[in-house]
Amino acid sequence: MSYFESTLPELIIKGKKIKAPIIQGGMGVGVSLYPLASAVAKEGGLGIVSSACLDRLVSKKMGKKHNSYEAAYEEVSLAKAKGGYAGINIMCALVKDYNDSVKGAIDAKADAIISGAGLPLTLPAIAPPKDTALIPIVSSARALEIICKKWEKLGYMPDAVVLEGPLAGGHLGFKIDQIDIESNILENLLPPVKDTAKKYGDFPVIVAGGIYTYDDILRFIKMGADGVQMGTRFLATEESSASDEYKQAVITAKEEDIIVAHDPGSPCGLPFRVIKQSPMYVSSLKRARPPKCNKGYVLLKDKEGKFTICPARESNEHHFCICNGLLSSAGYNSDKEEQLYTVGTNASRIDRIVSVKALMDELKGKMPSAAA
Repeated sequence: MSYFESTLPELIIKGKKIKAPIIQGGMGVGVSLYPLASAVAKEGGLGIVSSACLDRLVSKKMGKKHNSYEAAYEEVSLAKAKGGYAGINIMCALVKDYNDSVKGAIDAKADAIISGAGLPLTLPAIAPPKDTALIPIVSSARALEIICKKWEKLGYMPDAVVLEGPLAGGHLGFKIDQIDIESNILENLLPPVKDTAKKYGDFPVIVAGGIYTYDDILRFIKMGADGVQMGTRFLATEESSASDEYKQAVITAKEEDIIVAHDPGSPCGLPFRVIKQSPMYVSSLKRARPPKCNKGYVLLKDKEGKFTICPARESNEHHFCICNGLLSSAGYNSDKEEQLYTVGTNASRIDRIVSVKALMDELKGKMPSAAA
């Protein structure tokens, strides 16, 4: 084991000086809630809650029905209550609840809205962001260019961008045959994205996907990144709201257990990294699980403009129900639904549950690295 003297710089986004250049990824459903985000904020990082299915989770917690606006407002407010910086991740794929979640977060004075799983082309037009930083997630310089050109017409530029490589957990911004291409590794994606960010105002670039240690963080900062976003390592913390079964599955997972699910896969149509022993995924492989999409978070509009369409609602031959599976993995199990475990590619390196403080101390170089 070796000890490090921390040399990590501050991450400055929209005038906010985040002491550690570490953003805790917004893991949905229900893994990143206010206890995790608040703990990260307290330790000098940027804590992020996930908006996915947040209305149900907050309603259950509060014993009173909350809509998407109220849930985002409540959870962001709690995440910020003990100081530090905290924000929210809002997926473009959650079309039905997207605008209300954005408005709730801004009204709660979220320090940042991070948005991916699609291109957030209309984000600046939903409501005046005030002091809230608007941060898109991209997987290429081309995607960032498209966003910047669109936002420029709306009179706004990104306050930062998250560049997510193919080693991340959950939904990936690559086609299944693009994931292992050399040009798509994070180290190769960073320079053109950095150039695009400079072209449109020189805003910070945060890298994500496969970053695990203090040395990883330092290496990417030396390459030109302004900060990092990390999800899986925060999944296996005491403050994470993942179920005990979920955390245990992460601890016991081997490298070969972590796969990119495609068919069956997420109804969003994006490749989706999971632990292959996830109960819902195992059932989906057997093609024997009856369709059960009764939550409706990834619904799309039909010809009449109503939110009714979801591939997992009609058939589970090619899709699993991420709404039910991930809700169950966060302890919301009123339907006794099977759990679905999504992780990043390095989840097999995790062998124990730690506190956020211990993890942040390690990532800032204040204690031995778990991988040292």
